[in-house]
Amino acid sequence: MSITSALRHFAMMCVVTVFAFELVAGEFNPDLNIGDKAPEWKSLPGVDDQRYSLADFKSKDVLVVFFTCNSCPYAIEYEDRIAALVRRYDRAGRQVGFVGINVNKVEADLLPAMKVRAQQKEFRFPYLFDESQQIAKDFGAGYTPEFFVLNKERRVVYMGALDDNSNAEQVKQHYVAAAIDALLAGQEPVKKETPPVGCRIRMQKRRRGQ
Repeated sequence: MSITSALRHFAMMCVVTVFAFELVAGEFNPDLNIGDKAPEWKSLPGVDDQRYSLADFKSKDVLVVFFTCNSCPYAIEYEDRIAALVRRYDRAGRQVGFVGINVNKVEADLLPAMKVRAQQKEFRFPYLFDESQQIAKDFGAGYTPEFFVLNKERRVVYMGALDDNSNAEQVKQHYVAAAIDALLAGQEPVKKETPPVGCRIRMQKRRRGQ
């Protein structure tokens, strides 16, 4: 093989590698793209002392998975809006499910504190804790709150922010609600991905040798 041919081959391999990477990651998500199968989790503990897996929600036509916590000001700001969203779709034939997941490992975000918060705010959705933080990594989630809307086949149809403004009084676009409504109508969401807005998830750094 001549030097010219070798350079051409190397250039083509670089293009293929970049293209393959773009197929994997979304516009704002480092790991998932729209249409990807949602990562599965198994037996995560909830604030109700039950354990939940993704398969436990198979009866739902739409499933909203969101990453949140107790300590982030943004997550706290969105709690009432999430509660209102859950109440809204609880009346829609119970076709829509919601699951909150917390992976932060500071004391204010551990399971005992989650139980207190869930009781105080009267959460009407499973609020789960993943000590390994693996499910957040699998979803490519980096913020609290961050939302993923899944269809019946559990493919991602929307991911990102709940709405377009952290100030509830200034919200004009309700991204998650629009995605849910589209799926219930047998359609695809118009807006499929937005940048999440919130606090960075506190991923624990691995120690050397782990």
